[in-house]
Amino acid sequence: MAGLGAGSDKETALAARLAGLGVKSEDLVEKFVRAGGPGGQNVNKTSTAVYLKHLPSGIEVKMQQERSQALNRFLARRALADKLEARLRGAQSAEAARVAKLRRQKRKRSRRAKDKVLAAKHLQAARKTARARPDPDA
Repeated sequence: MAGLGAGSDKETALAARLAGLGVKSEDLVEKFVRAGGPGGQNVNKTSTAVYLKHLPSGIEVKMQQERSQALNRFLARRALADKLEARLRGAQSAEAARVAKLRRQKRKRSRRAKDKVLAAKHLQAARKTARARPDPDA
């Protein structure tokens, strides 16, 4: 992955991040396509946009942010790593949230919480009685 145009320290950090996520270069399909939009002749005549697909997960990324193909390769790999991490974290955090919600639902209310709920109910009842129509006989 050398020479992606983002600086050697950033490239090595990205390579370590991808390795930590289990992404191998054999698992990536990389295509270079023509970009559109601003950038002039460089964008219109050269294939500066980068399309990446991670085969095991099926995640696809297309990057045409910069005019340089090398920089777009780096940015596409970084976006792929972000998506993979979000997918991994999302599964873990969703499970943790589900477990925490079940715990909260099963937990007994404290005495103070019960008193608070009862006080709110009494207040609402008082408001409702105050809204009632006056009795014409009285």
